[in-house]
Amino acid sequence: MGFDLPLSWLLWALPLAFALGWLASRWDVRQWRLEGRQAPRAYFRGLNHLLNEQQDQAIDAFIEAVRHDPDAAELHFALGGLFRRRGDYDRAVRVHEHLLARADLPAAERERAQHALAFDFLKAGLLDRAEAAFTALLGTRYDTDARLALLGIYERSRDWVRAAEMAQALDGGDRGSFRLRWAHHRCEQAADLQRHGHTTEALAVLESTVAQVPTSAHAWASLADLRQSLGRLEGALVALEALADHCPTHVPLIAHSLAQWAQRIGTPQRARDRLQAWAADHPASLDVTQALATLDDDPALARQRYIDHLRQEPSLVAATLWLAGAPLGTSDEERLVRRALERACEPLKRYRCAACGFESRQYFWHCPGCQGWDTYPPRRVEEL
Repeated sequence: MGFDLPLSWLLWALPLAFALGWLASRWDVRQWRLEGRQAPRAYFRGLNHLLNEQQDQAIDAFIEAVRHDPDAAELHFALGGLFRRRGDYDRAVRVHEHLLARADLPAAERERAQHALAFDFLKAGLLDRAEAAFTALLGTRYDTDARLALLGIYERSRDWVRAAEMAQALDGGDRGSFRLRWAHHRCEQAADLQRHGHTTEALAVLESTVAQVPTSAHAWASLADLRQSLGRLEGALVALEALADHCPTHVPLIAHSLAQWAQRIGTPQRARDRLQAWAADHPASLDVTQALATLDDDPALARQRYIDHLRQEPSLVAATLWLAGAPLGTSDEERLVRRALERACEPLKRYRCAACGFESRQYFWHCPGCQGWDTYPPRRVEEL
């Protein structure tokens, strides 16, 4: 037995269904428009806070924008970048990991999220996780950035073998030459070998390095020091002379060693000729002047070198060294003056990093302050 609806009911039901459908569609459109207006408004409010350097307010605005439009990848990137800039690395990692977990994320955006996540780990000091994240970017459009970051990670962890391999891979690319940096890594690798008693291997590493990169002052100086420690003074002098030929700007660093080792093997004139030839073609150097003074048998001639230096360039250190060569009087006043001058000269004898200003009595090839290579000019502070 069928169930028949009166015709009048159908006449009423059809317009009612149409009206309800129309109202529902209008409600959806209004809701979509409202949410659409709220998301851009929050987004632009976040941009305005960023321009005014109000990071906390910008983060709140972007969180609101993401809540209204959870599929907007750009908002996630902006939010993650803000978290990283303010040092909130855990939240930055969560934002970028959330992006990577999305199955609908395009390949280009996935690589971008991986790149951002890798820098989150790096800034947080999680070097092992950063290394893994950057390794995953090799072969992508972020390949060069990933290799540079991996190079920095290997240097920070003092993994000189892998650092040298990465520098070699980067050499010749769009970031310029990495040959000198590779030579630095090899020198550090040789130093590690020497500390562990593997002097033969260290010597082979350095000799191979100077053969491939003869313009590396670090490699020649390290080779000279190693040969000298093995009692091979003639070979050490040969390395220093090669440094002077290939890297003349770094002669002040090895002037004292050149003079001392030449004296020890009985050939002081060899060092004197080399240093005088350098001094004739370069600006006055305190280290070269002092090295030449140690080679002079006559104290009067040694003192005259400091006067000649002062004629070229005023120098409190040179004046103090000249005064130190004079016969010491018996008065306490003279002793006090000399002591005060020597103390005042100490800061002037330091080396200063040109990148960060870190000063040290020791010359560094790798600045402990900014981690830069070759950022120390091979001259004392007073000569800069």
